[in-house]
Amino acid sequence: MRLSRTVGFFHVTMVLLGTIIGTGIFVSPKGVLKYSSLNIPVSLGIWAGCGLLVMLNALSLVELATTFPVSGASYYFLKRSLGSLAAFLSLWIQLFSYCLGLGAHTLLIATYLIQPFYTGCPAPELPIKCLSVAILWSFGILNAGGVKTVAWLQTISSMIKMSILCFISLTGLVLLVIGKKENVSKFENALDAELPNASQTVEAILQGCFAYRGIFIVINIAGEIKNPSKIIPKAVISCLSITIMSYLLANVAYLTVLTPKEITTSDSVVITWVNRAYPSMQWVMSLGISLSSLTTTACGILSAARICYSASLEGQMPFIFSMLNNHQSPVVAVTQVVILSTVSIICSNLTYLIKYLGIMSIFNDVLYMIAILKLRYQKPALPRPYKVCLPLVFGSLALSSFFILAPIIQSPNIEHIYEGLFLLSGFVVYWLQVYLYQHADHFKTITCYLQLLFNVLPSDEQDKNLCSE
Repeated sequence: MRLSRTVGFFHVTMVLLGTIIGTGIFVSPKGVLKYSSLNIPVSLGIWAGCGLLVMLNALSLVELATTFPVSGASYYFLKRSLGSLAAFLSLWIQLFSYCLGLGAHTLLIATYLIQPFYTGCPAPELPIKCLSVAILWSFGILNAGGVKTVAWLQTISSMIKMSILCFISLTGLVLLVIGKKENVSKFENALDAELPNASQTVEAILQGCFAYRGIFIVINIAGEIKNPSKIIPKAVISCLSITIMSYLLANVAYLTVLTPKEITTSDSVVITWVNRAYPSMQWVMSLGISLSSLTTTACGILSAARICYSASLEGQMPFIFSMLNNHQSPVVAVTQVVILSTVSIICSNLTYLIKYLGIMSIFNDVLYMIAILKLRYQKPALPRPYKVCLPLVFGSLALSSFFILAPIIQSPNIEHIYEGLFLLSGFVVYWLQVYLYQHADHFKTITCYLQLLFNVLPSDEQDKNLCSE
């Protein structure tokens, strides 16, 4: 039983918009401005450049999703091109990234929802964790209803987010057109500001690219899109174009009301902006952002479960994870993702490990680009409904490699050792899995001896024959 294709262009676009637009622009756009040395033109240029870089990478992955339009296409593609080891390492990285990311995200949203009830002091840890777990399991149950249910939820979420972004952007444009001195003074001498050094620029680019990362969900739900060869390229280009423009306008709007220093010292830029521009709308804006950001959790669970589903079909995870319910959802895989994410919430210190997985996620991008180039060389006649230009693949490979090596060379620290150990642990688990698979008959023999010893007969006919031997 396979996942059915039920998602069309509209819902794919809404899912992508709802996943991309999130805390990166609403809560913490301060990272790009901070590492741009408070230089406004540089920060705006980095926001635009990051969007173009992600589009370059995404177009390369569109070839992946349309050549192998299956659920969990990222895993399936790597196994077909680079082999089982590369596919397992990608699975290892993505599973931890998703689960730790879901834990951190739900804790952040729960904090924003509870904090208004504790004015003047930080909210207690216990109610935040309880609300986080409740949110996580609620969206896990929602995922059991299938991809169409999640798509409808993301459609509503995307409309709320786009409405808020349009409101912020229009306010910024009006304030600039009015031309009050306090609104335009920040832009008058912007070119005279200090320029960031190379290390700061790299960090700013990494911060900016993180805000666009949600685009990669499309390759993991490719098996549930009605006409992937036509829908996926259009949806990716449309969503990224809208997002780049929205992010630029939102940043200009923030800067018309707040100073660069106020932005970099704010925990939630959009709330600080609303307090300054429309104080009476604080509750409405805060509630709208929190509720719309919640739905990103549903897409995270959806994407992670599809990777587990694909790995199960390929034999690198137990077969039970590929079982579907009546709503065409791999409900066991969904449950596993939710349980692992719950552990990261309960042991909240685990969520801080997410920062160690940043370079590992880019390492996955390097694997994808190498796999695309290898297949182009080995199987030039393979049907490719969408074929990206090779210069884009080489450019994406070079940039991803640069993002991995630049921080390690310029400012090596203990985090890079942790990242190396994490990757090494993936190798160890893979070889242990191979060893257990190769010696499966020995384990069956031991099981038979134990069954005979306790006079328990095996139920399977093949196991009976093995025990009789």
